[in-house]
Amino acid sequence: MGRKRNFSSFCHFNMWIFQYSIIPLFLFLFLAQMAQATDHLLYFEAQGIAGYSSEINKAIFYSQNPDAEMQKPSVGFDYIKRFSGGSGDWGTFALQGRMALIVNSERHSLTLEPQIYSAYFKVKTPGPYVWIGHNRPAFGLSSYFDSHGLLLRTLAIQGFGYDRDWGAGLYKDFQWGDFSASTTTGSGMPIRFKESYMTAARVSYGVLSRDNMNFGFSLGYGDTLDTMGYELMDPDPKRMALAGLDLTFLRNNFEHRFDFLAGKWLGEETYALFYRFGVNLDQEARFKIEAQPTWWKFGEEENYELSLCFSVLAASNLTIRLAYTYDHNANDNRVVLQLYYYRPVSWLSKVDEWLKK
Repeated sequence: MGRKRNFSSFCHFNMWIFQYSIIPLFLFLFLAQMAQATDHLLYFEAQGIAGYSSEINKAIFYSQNPDAEMQKPSVGFDYIKRFSGGSGDWGTFALQGRMALIVNSERHSLTLEPQIYSAYFKVKTPGPYVWIGHNRPAFGLSSYFDSHGLLLRTLAIQGFGYDRDWGAGLYKDFQWGDFSASTTTGSGMPIRFKESYMTAARVSYGVLSRDNMNFGFSLGYGDTLDTMGYELMDPDPKRMALAGLDLTFLRNNFEHRFDFLAGKWLGEETYALFYRFGVNLDQEARFKIEAQPTWWKFGEEENYELSLCFSVLAASNLTIRLAYTYDHNANDNRVVLQLYYYRPVSWLSKVDEWLKK
């Protein structure tokens, strides 16, 4: 008679990722405690992901790839802490982490993966805002469009750049638009210092909250690493030299987002673009339909994807998304259902008041 298997016998814990995540976590918590906080917010985040891929003819429990950092079953938190003085707010500390379950249907394996997604300290100076930590590089649409909880992917999440990277940056708002720049490790999710780096700068015209449009031009240069999530695909840094254009245009219940880049990425001649068209079906934006074609040429590889996503704000804290994606080269028809739960933790303020007594 076989021995009964427990959960740990087939669900592995990625200790390497834990070690390289916990060090920056304690570093930023230390920085955050160097001053007296006057305001903080804590959110609980959870998501369930399930779908089907015709390429492998199996159920899948991820939106993109089992090794990628994006959408997979997970629970986590989003913490924001603001610091103030006599002249108002002068700093912000943000930390977002989650414990994700990696289900690889082809390998028949389960792995628990701790993830540090956002972890940065931002300071207001007489000139620009300056940040240090794990934040968005100053390149393209992903530099200001937060899509970490969405099923449709930007070019950075698609693999042409990094949605988050470790380093430092700055940005400044003007009446006509904004300017941002960053210098990062060129490694994405993990911290790696193997002669890799990424510099980027973006200038834009238009204030989205005022003009309902923003048009940006970006430049990026460096030697970057090929990573997927926390996995290093190639240990040798490769040349990056990219220029990009992006546009966001909002009008009535319609949303238009465009992103284009060209140059060298990971040492290969690269062109990539996508267009996302969204329609809010009601005044409260509870129901939305989005369509997105994406095309790219990376070296000799050329491919395109077609995606369609329907989302419903079922409750104030719960969003349900259903997405379909066709991958031309893989001849893959993929359907993914996501339940995304995000709500403030109200007891944090009560604990804070109790500690101050």
